[in-house]
Amino acid sequence: MEIARKDLDVNLADAVWRTSTYSGPNSDMCVEVTFVDRAVAVRDSKDPTGPALVFTQAEWDAFVRGTKDGEFDL
Repeated sequence: MEIARKDLDVNLADAVWRTSTYSGPNSDMCVEVTFVDRAVAVRDSKDPTGPALVFTQAEWDAFVRGTKDGEFDL
C-alpha cells in the first residue's frame, strides 16, 4: 500500500491492524488502526486493501483528545 504523504514515509505492508471495539457485525462504521514507526494509520476495515489515513503521533493524540472531549459530537 502506498501512502501519499510527504512528511511521513510509512510502509504498511507488515502492519498489524486493530479493529475498533465499537466496530461489529451490526455496524457499518468499522475502522482499524495501526501504530507503525512514528505514525498512526487508520483504514476502513471493510476495505483492507484500500487507502489509509496517516497521522503523526501528535495529530492522533489531538484527535483522541478531541473525541473524548466531545469536540466532534453533532
